[in-house]
Amino acid sequence: MVRPRLLLTVLVLLAPCALLTALANGSLALGWDPLGRLLDGSSLQRQVLLQLRLPRALSGFVTGATLAVAGSLMQVLLRNPLADPYILGVSGGAAVATLLGILAGLGGWALSGSAFAGAMLSTLLVFGLARGRGSWTSTRLLLTGVVVAAGWGALITLILALSPQSYLRGMLFWLMGDLTDAYHPGPAAAALAVGLALSMPLARDLNVAARGELEAAALGVDVGRLRRRIYFLASLLTAAAVTLAGNIGFVGLVVPHMVRLLGGTDHRVLLPGAALLGGSLLTLADTLARTVLAPQQLPVGVITALIGVPVFLLLLRSGRT
Repeated sequence: MVRPRLLLTVLVLLAPCALLTALANGSLALGWDPLGRLLDGSSLQRQVLLQLRLPRALSGFVTGATLAVAGSLMQVLLRNPLADPYILGVSGGAAVATLLGILAGLGGWALSGSAFAGAMLSTLLVFGLARGRGSWTSTRLLLTGVVVAAGWGALITLILALSPQSYLRGMLFWLMGDLTDAYHPGPAAAALAVGLALSMPLARDLNVAARGELEAAALGVDVGRLRRRIYFLASLLTAAAVTLAGNIGFVGLVVPHMVRLLGGTDHRVLLPGAALLGGSLLTLADTLARTVLAPQQLPVGVITALIGVPVFLLLLRSGRT
């Protein structure tokens, strides 16, 4: 166990190291002084850094941080250590909207907008169906989300089966999670800032809610209101991440457990710690995806799955999940 202050200090130092690693490595070797290349390098080197690597590295960091915070909130909301940002079908709605947008010839902001609209539509659909004629519970929300996600999955399969061959590669890369075209992290960064700003004041209530709803209610926590806040914050963060980079698995599932294992059980530490660790890990994973078979690039979702599966199994074996 690491002291919370020391843990956050280490994670704060890890973040710029991950970003510098992403800037230094790629098909064009720039060495381990990317900032020096930016100031004194050739115009080609500056162009590569400013227009390609820096926006992509920032996008990867923001995406990883957003998914990790969303995963932390989802695990409290559902009181399930296996909960991740995608479990309630948000990514499925975004995927269907994106695939339809690709078929319609959309690109850029229009395609991102369609992904965000699909994610929020799925959020409203799950919340409306789970609530029904009365209040909803974590179990009811989870079951509704799983069913809606299965429905989106069927639509995704249908779209892929009927799509022209020329569209399939781009669609599959997006579904696996890819940062190739993620060069505008601003909206996702804004969503992350809003999510952290609104969730940090809830840290005490989150600590209590993690012990159980009855205990939380006995200690004066408005459980229903807290549930709604967590759900919409987690959905907003997930929608922002999916819109930016597609479906990137295991970051939101594994990172919160890693931070807890290191001593960040208090949500005042867990939420910022998960953001820093998730951002750093996804940035490094994307660097590996760009360089392991350079100049060919892999979807970063493949790398996170290859890393996340054994890490989660080790955590499960150790009894820390």
